Amino acid sequence: MITVLHNSRCSKSREALKYLEDNKIPFTVENIIENPPSPEVLKSVLKKLGMRAEDLLRKNEKYYKEQLKGKPLSEDDLLEEMSAHPNLIQRPVLINGDRAVIGRPAENIQEIL
Repeated sequence: MITVLHNSRCSKSREALKYLEDNKIPFTVENIIENPPSPEVLKSVLKKLGMRAEDLLRKNEKYYKEQLKGKPLSEDDLLEEMSAHPNLIQRPVLINGDRAVIGRPAENIQEIL
């Protein structure tokens, strides 16, 4: 079953859920705003994505621009920041077993089916 790391305020995240529903693909939703993933969970997700923390970071967010931009942050620092401020996490992230994709555009979902 696919797990979706979801932010209900994000139109792309809602599009991914609609794509799954329209294609009758079973899934579960984890709202990252209400229940932010721990740094350890994010590290696991990054491994499945084949990315570094910086690649999962939303650099257009106000918090990033005002508090993090230009600072020398380690991988662990970024994971801590994304866990503490889940708006910094690219979304939606769809996980299927040991693979994951960022579901933007929604067609990316096909890569993990």
